[in-house]
Amino acid sequence: MKKTIQEQITGWEATRQAKQARMSEIMDSASESGETLDEAQTQEYDGLAEELKKIDAHLVRLKAQEEALKKSAKPVAGSTAAEASESRGGARVMITDQLPKGIEFARFAMCLATAKGNTSQAFEIAKARFPDQTRIHEVLKSAVAAGTTTDPAWAGSLVQYQQFAGDFVEFLRPQTIIGRFGQGGIPSLRRVPFNVMIKGQTSGAQGYWVGQGKPKPLTKFDTDTQALRWAKVANIAVITEELARFSSPSAEALVRDELARAIIQRLDIDFIDPAKAQVVDVSPASVTNGAQAVASSGTDAAAIETDVAVLFGYFIAANMNLAQGVWIMSATTALALTMIKNALGQRVYPEMNLTGGTFYGLPVIVSQYAALDGSPGNAIVVLVSASDIWLADDDQVVIDVSREASLEMSDTPTNSSASGSPEAPVATSLVSLWQTNSIGIKAERFINWARRRTTAVAYLTGVNWSGVSGSPA
Repeated sequence: MKKTIQEQITGWEATRQAKQARMSEIMDSASESGETLDEAQTQEYDGLAEELKKIDAHLVRLKAQEEALKKSAKPVAGSTAAEASESRGGARVMITDQLPKGIEFARFAMCLATAKGNTSQAFEIAKARFPDQTRIHEVLKSAVAAGTTTDPAWAGSLVQYQQFAGDFVEFLRPQTIIGRFGQGGIPSLRRVPFNVMIKGQTSGAQGYWVGQGKPKPLTKFDTDTQALRWAKVANIAVITEELARFSSPSAEALVRDELARAIIQRLDIDFIDPAKAQVVDVSPASVTNGAQAVASSGTDAAAIETDVAVLFGYFIAANMNLAQGVWIMSATTALALTMIKNALGQRVYPEMNLTGGTFYGLPVIVSQYAALDGSPGNAIVVLVSASDIWLADDDQVVIDVSREASLEMSDTPTNSSASGSPEAPVATSLVSLWQTNSIGIKAERFINWARRRTTAVAYLTGVNWSGVSGSPA
C-alpha cells in the first residue's frame, strides 16, 4: 500500500535516528579504548555519514512536497465519512468499521426487523443508525427497485450482500464440524457443485501375472452415479421489537449468535449422528449412518489403543488413505484424553487439548454433539477420510424478516418434514408476532453432503475413556 507523505517523513526520520545512534556508538567505543578508528570502523562511520547526507536531502524534498499539498488541499463537504468521500470527486474512498465477524450481517437483519420487513424503511433506518455502513445501504437500496439489463452496475449491490453474508458464514464456519475441515492443518472435504451428476467407483479393477502364451484374465470394476441435490438447513429466531430497536453492539451480537447457534446445532448433529438417515429431497444422511460401527472395548489407555487399532485396521483393509484421516469426538472425550497419565505421571496423549490437537498423528475436531445424549458411555468417536466426503455448499446465509406472521413456537411444528415424514395435523396454539410485539427472523443455508465411498467412515460407540481400568459404563 502506498504510504502518505507524513508516513514517509516519519519513516526516514526514524532511519536517520538509528544511523546517527550507530555513529555515536562507534565514536564512544573508540573513546573508551583511547584509540583511533580502525579500518572497518572508519569505513562504517564514513558510510553512515554519507547516508545521513542523502537522508537529510530527501527529507527536505518530502517536507517541501508536504507543504505544497497543504496549500493545494480543499475542504471536503458532508458530515459523515461516506459524504466526505463522495465530495472528493474522482476515486471514492471507502471507510468501514472493523467490526467483529457477523456483526454487519446482524445489523442488516436488525434494520429489516425494525422496519418490519419493509426494505425502503430499512434503508432509511440503516442510514440513520449506521451512516458509515455503506454496504448495508447498498443492499437495502438495491432491494427497493428492480434491476435492468441496461444498468451497468446491475449486480454491484449483490456483491455487497455476498461480502457480508459471507462474513457471517466466516463467523459461523469455524464453529461447525464441517467448517473445521480445511482449517488449521485439517484436510478439506471434497467440494462439488449442487445438482451435478458425479461418476463414482465402488470397486476397482485387478491386474494379473500372465505366463508366456497363456490367456489373459478379464477384469471389471463397478461404478455408480450420484448427485447432491439442493438441501437447506433453516431456522426461525424470534426476538422482541424492543431488542431490535436497541442497536447497541450487545444486541447485535445476540442476534448474530442466535442465528449462528441454530444452524451450528443442526449441522453438527445431522453430520455425525448415526441415527440420521436420508430424507429424500429434504436432508442428507449423516456420514456415520450405515458406516462401520465398533463398540469401545474399555476405558483405560490399553483399551483406547485397542479401539484405535481396530479403526485403523478397518481403514487399511479398505485401502483408505490414512493421511486424510480426521477424528471427531466430544469435548468430554477430548478432556478425558488430556488427563490420562502413565505410571510416571506423564500425559499419555500430550498432543491433545480441549479444542482438538492431534490423536495418534491425526487432527481432531471437537464438537459437543459427538456426545449424543450427553450421558457417560453414550459418546462416539468418528474416524473419517476427509477427501472421501462430498460437500456441496453455496457459502451463503439468506434471511427473511416478518412481524405479521403467526408461528408455532416449537422446534417440531405441525406437518414438519424434519423427522422424515409429515405429521398428521394437530390442534396447535399459534402465537401472533404482531400481538406480542415480536419479530421473526428466518435464516437459511443451502448445504448437502454424502460419502464418496462407503468405507470412508468408521466410528466407536459407547466411548467412556477415562484412563481407569474397567468396562465402559
